[in-house]
Amino acid sequence: MDILKKIAEYRSHEESLCWEGTFSEYLEIVKRNPKVAGTAHSRVYNMIKSAGVEVREDGSKDYLFFSREMFGLDRAIERLVEEYFHSAAKRLDVRKRILLLMGPVSGGKSTIVTMLKKGLERYSRTDEGAMYAIKGCPMHQEPLLLIPHELRSEVEQEIGIKIEGELNPYTRMLVQEKYGNRMEDVTVERIFLSEVERVGIGTFSPSDPKSQDIADLTGSIDFSTIAEYGSESDPRAYRFDGELNKANRGLMEFQEMLKCDEKFLWNLLSLTQEGNFKAGRFALISADELIVAHTNESEYRSFISNKKNEALQSRMIVMQVPYNLSVTEEEKIYTKLIKQSDIGHIHIAPHALRAASIFSILTRLKDSKKQGVDLLKKLKLYDGKVVEGYKLADVEELRNEFHDEGMSGIDPRYVINRISSALINTENDYINALDVLRSLKDGLDSHSSITKDEREKYLNFISIARKEYDELAKKEVQKAFVYSYEESAKTLMDNYLDNVEAYCNWHKIRDPLTGEELDPDEKLMRSIEEQIGVSENAKKAFREEILIRISAYARKGKKFDYNTHDRLREAIQKKLFADLKDVVKITTSAKTPDENQLKKINEVINRLVEEHGYNASSANDLLRYVGSLLNR
Repeated sequence: MDILKKIAEYRSHEESLCWEGTFSEYLEIVKRNPKVAGTAHSRVYNMIKSAGVEVREDGSKDYLFFSREMFGLDRAIERLVEEYFHSAAKRLDVRKRILLLMGPVSGGKSTIVTMLKKGLERYSRTDEGAMYAIKGCPMHQEPLLLIPHELRSEVEQEIGIKIEGELNPYTRMLVQEKYGNRMEDVTVERIFLSEVERVGIGTFSPSDPKSQDIADLTGSIDFSTIAEYGSESDPRAYRFDGELNKANRGLMEFQEMLKCDEKFLWNLLSLTQEGNFKAGRFALISADELIVAHTNESEYRSFISNKKNEALQSRMIVMQVPYNLSVTEEEKIYTKLIKQSDIGHIHIAPHALRAASIFSILTRLKDSKKQGVDLLKKLKLYDGKVVEGYKLADVEELRNEFHDEGMSGIDPRYVINRISSALINTENDYINALDVLRSLKDGLDSHSSITKDEREKYLNFISIARKEYDELAKKEVQKAFVYSYEESAKTLMDNYLDNVEAYCNWHKIRDPLTGEELDPDEKLMRSIEEQIGVSENAKKAFREEILIRISAYARKGKKFDYNTHDRLREAIQKKLFADLKDVVKITTSAKTPDENQLKKINEVINRLVEEHGYNASSANDLLRYVGSLLNR
C-alpha cells in the first residue's frame, strides 16, 4: 500500500507542475522570469550551475553536477563548462559549434552526455528550469517566435530577451487556421524534457548508410495523407519526427558521428551556423538545440586528415576527455561500479581497489623529462600526496608537460571486468589486493589490443602496485598492534614539538619530573626525522618549517595537531612502527602462538575489523601475509 500511495503522490505532483494558458499570459511569465525563454545552451549552463559550484584553494572550480558521478575529470569538466557551455550561454559564436567529446574508450564521454540528458529532464521539472511551448507544435517551439519580425526589436527591449528563429510550417498553419493569426490567443503549455517521450532530447545513431534514411534526422513525408491534403508540401502531410525536430529546445546526442555517412553530416552545417536545417519541400526549419557527439582519438585523426571534412571540422569544438590520473578518484570509480552489482555478500578488503587503481594510473602516465621524477613519484604527486622536494607548482608543470597524458593506457572497463572475475571466482567470503592483482595479470594474456612490449611494461606496473600494497599492509598491521595508537602518536609528537621549539629558539627543556633544565633531545628528534629521510644538513630547515607552520596556524586560530603535517605524521608513524616491528614479527609468524601471543593476535584482528574495515577472514589473512613479509 505504501508503494501505491507513493505512486499516487508522484502522479499528483506531476499534475501540479502542468500549466496551460494563452500567449498573453505567457508574456507575463517571461517578464517575471526571462530564463524560461532562454536558449538551449543557456538552459544547459544554468542547469549545471544550479547544482552548485565550489572554488578550490588553487582557484579551480568543482562543478557538483558532475562531481557526484564523474571522478578525476575535474580539469576536463571545468574546461568544458567554462570554454563551451558558459560562452555558448552568453550567445557567443561558440554556440554555433558542435560539441565533440574526444577521448579513449571508457573514459566517461558517454556518461557526460547521459548526465546532461538526465539532468535536463530533472531541471525542466523545477521552478528554475521551467520551459514552455506552443501547444500542438510538433517541435515544441518557443512561443516568442509567434511575434512578427517587425515587432521583435521593440519586444526584445521590453522583456530583455533576444528572439531568434521562425515557426515551423505546421505551427504557422496552426496559428493561421485555428487562431486566425491572433497570436495573443494561441495556447501555450509547460513542457517537460524527456528522451522517452521524445521532447527536447534526441539520440541519433548511424547504421548502414545504404539502408538508413535522412528522414531519421529531419522527418519525412507521410504518403498516406497526401491524398487527403493534396500535396507533399502541405505541412500536415509531413511528420516532424526526426531527431533534429524532436531535440529542439534541448540536446541531441550524435553517436559515432565521425563514422556517419556524409549526407547526414551536411544537415549539421546549416544547423550549427545558421540555426536551421532543410526538410522536405519547405523553407529552412529553425531549431535551437545543443548537438553533442563523441569519438575516440584515432577516429578523430582520420576524420581531420580528410580535406572534404574541413567545413564540418571548422564547426566543431573539440574537448578532450582523458582518463582520470588520480589513484583516489580511480578507486571511487570502481567503488561506484561495484555498488551497482549484486555481489554485496563478498567482502572487498581495504586497499584491494587501491592496488588496482595504482596499476591503472601507472599505465596512463607518461615518463617525465624532469630529472628525478619517476612514474611512482608522479602518481603520488597527482594524487595530492606530499613528495619531498616537490611543490604545487611542480605538479602543475608536470601536468602541462604532455597535452595528451591520460589519452592512453588501461581503461576502467577492463579493470572492473577483472575485479568482477576475482569476485565471482573466489572460494572465500572476501577478496584482497593480491586476488585483484592476480586477476589483472591473468587478464593481460586475453587482452587483444595489448602488444608484447606493453604486456611486459604492464606486468612491471603490477609488481610496483604489489610493492605499494605490501607497504600499506605492513603499516595497517603495525598500526593495529599499537595500543591506543592515536594517544601514543600524540604524546610522541608533542614531545618532538617541544624539543623542536626549544632547538629553534635556543631554549632549554624543563624535565616535567625533576624540573631540571636540559638541552633539546637531539637523539629523539633525529630518530623521528630519519624515518622520512631528513638528512643531518636538512634537519635545521625541516624544524624551522615545522615551527613556521605552527605559528601560521596559531595566527589563524587553528590548532596544529597530529594530522596537520603529512610528512611529520608519517615520521611519527614510522618511529612507532620501528619500535614495534620485532613484536609484530614474532607474533604474526609464530606457527603455534602461546596464550599471550594468541590474545594479542585476536586483539589485532578485532581492531582491523572494527577500525580498519576488514572482515575476520581477510584480517586473519592479512596478518599471515604481513608476517611472511617481515620474515623475508
